[in-house]
Amino acid sequence: MTGEKSFKDMSLIEHLRDLRKMIIHSLVAVFVAAAVAFTAKSIIFDKILFAPLHLDFVTYRMFCRISDALCVHNIPITLIARKLQGQFSVHIWTSVYAGIILAFPYILYELWKFVAPGLYPSEQRYGKRFVFVTSVLFFIGILFGYYIITPLVINFLGNYTISDRVENMVDITSYISSVRTTILANGLVFELPVIIYFFVKLGLVDSRFLKQSRKYAYVLILILAAIITPPDIFSQVVVAIPLVALYELSIFVARWLERGRPGSEALQKTDL
Repeated sequence: MTGEKSFKDMSLIEHLRDLRKMIIHSLVAVFVAAAVAFTAKSIIFDKILFAPLHLDFVTYRMFCRISDALCVHNIPITLIARKLQGQFSVHIWTSVYAGIILAFPYILYELWKFVAPGLYPSEQRYGKRFVFVTSVLFFIGILFGYYIITPLVINFLGNYTISDRVENMVDITSYISSVRTTILANGLVFELPVIIYFFVKLGLVDSRFLKQSRKYAYVLILILAAIITPPDIFSQVVVAIPLVALYELSIFVARWLERGRPGSEALQKTDL
């Protein structure tokens, strides 16, 4: 109870001071990581962001090994910069996004240090696990968004035409923004088990509710997969499978948290 007492004894000014400290440290970490990304321009753009525009990209080669029908033979996209400051602006903002992604584990660490004084000593010991698990899920989502979702979207939209008279001359801002958003969004989506963890701790949901809502969750997952992927069954299934796995993992997390609670055995028997 010591951690809780010291937390309660802190004044509002002290809380705000700690919050300011957390924000400043996080911003410094993002700035440093962004500066590193800014200097690595050729790696960030040529080797990473523009790689899905090449037919020898690893995902396209993997699809070809699965089936000839999935092979990508052409990506007719020409990137252009319509504004004088377009490329420089893209470079700056891409470096910021890269800084957030690279500094994500440290930001989580700072966040944990801020909330830890308000937790019981038995809960504070899970700090390293929280940072590790949350970071791993985030980076798995980032990789999934980059290697799976992004190539599917680029291939579909790049080859989609309404007339042969129209060429896909895509503004660099539009392309980079789509790729950045897709990658970061998947990183956040993969945090579902962590979100469920805190919802269960707060008593907002439990494993029984998650099980009873499973069919509705699957429908929402299919709708989400249909929105963020091209309109073909293969792409939607590829996206839906990990999301379903994440939901099932969330149910497992909820049941694990409920083990030590009073009446947990009766609850598990009822679920069975």
